[in-house]
Amino acid sequence: MAELAVVARRYMASYALFNQALADRLGLHPTDLQCLNLLTLEPGPVTTGRIAELTGLTTGSATRLVDRLERAGYVVRERDAGDRRVVLVAPVPERTAEVARVWERVGGGWFALFADLDDRELALFVEHMRRTTEYGAEQAARLRAGEPASGGGTGDRRAVSGQAE
Repeated sequence: MAELAVVARRYMASYALFNQALADRLGLHPTDLQCLNLLTLEPGPVTTGRIAELTGLTTGSATRLVDRLERAGYVVRERDAGDRRVVLVAPVPERTAEVARVWERVGGGWFALFADLDDRELALFVEHMRRTTEYGAEQAARLRAGEPASGGGTGDRRAVSGQAE
Protein backbone atom coordinates (compact mmCIF):
# COMPACT_ATOMS: atom_id res chain seq x y z
CA MET A 1 0.00 0.00 0.00
CA ALA A 2 2.87 2.39 0.71
CA GLU A 3 4.29 1.81 -2.77
CA LEU A 4 0.84 2.30 -4.29
CA ALA A 5 0.50 5.62 -2.45
CA VAL A 6 3.83 6.85 -3.81
CA VAL A 7 3.16 5.67 -7.36
CA ALA A 8 -0.35 7.19 -7.29
CA ARG A 9 1.01 10.56 -6.17
CA ARG A 10 3.62 10.51 -8.93
CA TYR A 11 0.97 9.49 -11.46
CA MET A 12 -1.34 12.34 -10.47
CA ALA A 13 1.50 14.87 -10.52
CA SER A 14 2.67 13.59 -13.90
CA TYR A 15 -0.81 13.91 -15.37
CA ALA A 16 -1.31 17.39 -13.90
CA LEU A 17 1.99 18.51 -15.41
CA PHE A 18 1.14 16.90 -18.76
CA ASN A 19 -2.24 18.65 -18.71
CA GLN A 20 -0.49 21.97 -18.00
CA ALA A 21 1.94 21.44 -20.90
CA LEU A 22 -0.88 20.49 -23.28
CA ALA A 23 -2.95 23.49 -22.17
CA ASP A 24 0.07 25.76 -22.64
CA ARG A 25 0.57 24.39 -26.15
CA LEU A 26 -3.06 25.19 -26.98
CA GLY A 27 -3.04 28.59 -25.25
CA LEU A 28 -5.58 27.50 -22.65
CA HIS A 29 -5.77 27.33 -18.89
CA PRO A 30 -5.58 23.70 -17.65
CA THR A 31 -9.09 23.91 -16.19
CA ASP A 32 -10.40 25.25 -19.50
CA LEU A 33 -8.77 22.34 -21.33
CA GLN A 34 -10.36 19.80 -19.01
CA CYS A 35 -13.73 21.54 -19.29
CA LEU A 36 -13.45 21.24 -23.07
CA ASN A 37 -12.53 17.58 -22.61
CA LEU A 38 -15.63 17.03 -20.44
CA LEU A 39 -17.84 18.88 -22.93
CA THR A 40 -16.79 16.50 -25.70
CA LEU A 41 -17.90 13.59 -23.51
CA GLU A 42 -21.42 14.99 -23.09
CA PRO A 43 -24.11 13.76 -25.50
CA GLY A 44 -24.88 17.29 -26.70
CA PRO A 45 -24.68 20.98 -25.82
CA VAL A 46 -25.04 21.79 -22.12
CA THR A 47 -25.94 24.73 -19.94
CA THR A 48 -23.38 26.69 -17.99
CA GLY A 49 -25.00 25.20 -14.89
CA ARG A 50 -24.11 21.73 -16.16
CA ILE A 51 -20.54 22.93 -16.77
CA ALA A 52 -20.45 24.08 -13.14
CA GLU A 53 -21.59 20.59 -12.08
CA LEU A 54 -19.00 18.86 -14.29
CA THR A 55 -16.11 21.00 -13.09
CA GLY A 56 -17.10 21.75 -9.51
CA LEU A 57 -16.89 25.47 -10.23
CA THR A 58 -19.40 28.05 -9.09
CA THR A 59 -21.81 29.17 -11.82
CA GLY A 60 -20.00 32.52 -11.97
CA SER A 61 -16.63 30.83 -12.46
CA ALA A 62 -18.15 28.47 -15.03
CA THR A 63 -19.52 31.47 -16.93
CA ARG A 64 -16.07 33.09 -16.98
CA LEU A 65 -14.57 29.78 -18.15
CA VAL A 66 -17.10 29.60 -21.00
CA ASP A 67 -16.32 33.23 -21.85
CA ARG A 68 -12.63 32.32 -22.20
CA LEU A 69 -13.35 29.23 -24.30
CA GLU A 70 -15.73 31.23 -26.50
CA ARG A 71 -13.16 34.02 -27.03
CA ALA A 72 -10.58 31.38 -27.96
CA GLY A 73 -13.03 29.85 -30.46
CA TYR A 74 -13.42 26.47 -28.74
CA VAL A 75 -17.12 26.76 -27.86
CA VAL A 76 -20.20 28.62 -29.02
CA ARG A 77 -23.28 29.65 -27.12
CA GLU A 78 -26.59 28.83 -28.76
CA ARG A 79 -30.25 29.11 -27.80
CA ASP A 80 -32.06 25.89 -26.99
CA ALA A 81 -34.50 25.13 -29.82
CA GLY A 82 -37.10 23.88 -27.32
CA ASP A 83 -36.79 26.75 -24.87
CA ARG A 84 -35.31 29.97 -26.28
CA ARG A 85 -34.65 31.24 -22.73
CA VAL A 86 -32.02 28.52 -22.22
CA VAL A 87 -28.50 29.13 -23.49
CA LEU A 88 -26.47 26.05 -24.34
CA VAL A 89 -22.71 25.73 -24.75
CA ALA A 90 -21.40 23.53 -27.55
CA PRO A 91 -17.83 22.67 -28.53
CA VAL A 92 -16.72 23.83 -31.97
CA PRO A 93 -15.95 20.59 -33.87
CA GLU A 94 -13.05 22.05 -35.87
CA ARG A 95 -11.35 23.30 -32.71
CA THR A 96 -11.90 20.07 -30.77
CA ALA A 97 -10.44 18.21 -33.77
CA GLU A 98 -7.40 20.48 -33.46
CA VAL A 99 -7.07 19.53 -29.78
CA ALA A 100 -7.40 15.87 -30.76
CA ARG A 101 -4.59 16.24 -33.31
CA VAL A 102 -2.26 17.80 -30.72
CA TRP A 103 -3.22 15.08 -28.22
CA GLU A 104 -2.49 12.39 -30.82
CA ARG A 105 0.98 13.85 -31.49
CA VAL A 106 1.98 14.11 -27.84
CA GLY A 107 -0.15 11.48 -26.12
CA GLY A 108 -1.02 9.05 -28.87
CA GLY A 109 1.44 6.48 -27.58
CA TRP A 110 -0.69 6.13 -24.45
CA PHE A 111 -2.71 3.28 -25.96
CA ALA A 112 0.49 1.36 -26.72
CA LEU A 113 1.17 1.24 -22.98
CA PHE A 114 -1.79 -1.14 -22.66
CA ALA A 115 -1.42 -3.14 -25.86
CA ASP A 116 0.13 -6.16 -24.15
CA LEU A 117 -2.64 -6.50 -21.54
CA ASP A 118 -5.40 -9.07 -21.82
CA ASP A 119 -9.11 -8.28 -21.37
CA ARG A 120 -9.06 -9.13 -17.64
CA GLU A 121 -6.11 -6.81 -17.01
CA LEU A 122 -7.72 -4.03 -19.05
CA ALA A 123 -10.95 -4.48 -17.09
CA LEU A 124 -8.96 -4.01 -13.88
CA PHE A 125 -7.57 -0.70 -15.17
CA VAL A 126 -11.02 0.46 -16.26
CA GLU A 127 -12.51 -0.39 -12.87
CA HIS A 128 -9.61 1.34 -11.09
CA MET A 129 -10.09 4.48 -13.19
CA ARG A 130 -13.85 4.50 -12.55
CA ARG A 131 -13.38 4.06 -8.81
CA THR A 132 -10.65 6.70 -8.49
CA THR A 133 -12.64 9.13 -10.65
CA GLU A 134 -15.68 8.75 -8.39
CA TYR A 135 -13.60 8.95 -5.23
CA GLY A 136 -11.71 12.00 -6.44
CA ALA A 137 -14.95 13.76 -7.36
CA GLU A 138 -16.42 13.00 -3.94
CA GLN A 139 -13.33 14.30 -2.16
CA ALA A 140 -13.18 17.44 -4.31
CA ALA A 141 -16.82 18.15 -3.47
CA ARG A 142 -16.10 17.69 0.25
CA LEU A 143 -13.14 20.05 0.08
CA ARG A 144 -15.13 22.67 -1.84
CA ALA A 145 -17.87 22.42 0.80
CA GLY A 146 -15.30 23.18 3.49
CA GLU A 147 -15.39 19.66 4.89
CA PRO A 148 -12.23 17.71 5.48
CA ALA A 149 -11.46 15.04 2.90
CA SER A 150 -12.29 11.62 4.24
CA GLY A 151 -9.26 9.53 4.97
CA GLY A 152 -9.00 5.83 5.35
CA GLY A 153 -5.65 5.86 7.06
CA THR A 154 -3.95 4.26 4.07
CA GLY A 155 -2.50 7.37 2.44
CA ASP A 156 1.06 8.56 2.74
CA ARG A 157 0.82 11.33 5.31
CA ARG A 158 4.35 12.62 4.60
CA ALA A 159 2.94 14.82 1.83
CA VAL A 160 0.67 16.52 4.33
CA SER A 161 3.26 16.79 7.07
CA GLY A 162 5.90 18.13 4.68
CA GLN A 163 8.32 15.26 5.11
CA ALA A 164 10.31 14.25 2.07
CA GLU A 165 10.00 10.84 0.50
